[in-house]
Amino acid sequence: MNDLKFKILEIMKEDARKGIDVLAAMLDESEEAIQAAIEEMERDKVIVKYAPIINWSKVDSDKVTALIEVQITPERGRGFDAIAERIYLYPEVKAVYLMSGAYDLQVEIEGKSLRDVASFVSNKLSTLDSVLSTKTHFILKKYKQDGFIFEDHQDDHRMLVSP
Repeated sequence: MNDLKFKILEIMKEDARKGIDVLAAMLDESEEAIQAAIEEMERDKVIVKYAPIINWSKVDSDKVTALIEVQITPERGRGFDAIAERIYLYPEVKAVYLMSGAYDLQVEIEGKSLRDVASFVSNKLSTLDSVLSTKTHFILKKYKQDGFIFEDHQDDHRMLVSP
């Protein structure tokens, strides 16, 4: 990847709404060069989606998000990829990561309720042949996502008391 594309990505990861004209001015390049670079990165699936970061706690939403640690037996010839693909094809699965350490995959899912998440784990995920064990963690509150802090920082205005 050339330097121009990397610079475009660095700017766009902070604000993907910046126009071609603004990117061109910031990088001292022509608008045509910026447009061509972005189109090439979209074609090559370097840029796969433009999406906002949403603070769902500010929206009247009853979504439940869980992170599931999954230990699996890799398949001969395909390793972890085959089971990861079976898992990420479920619509409730938002992300799947191959991990190092105590477990093999981390699966992020969203459900309408705790019961939906429990049902997914017990009826879909745990029943897959390669799955040895799961451990589910529910997200109670998000403080920061993709570098963005959701809550305003509150300074501590209490008086210092010392003995």
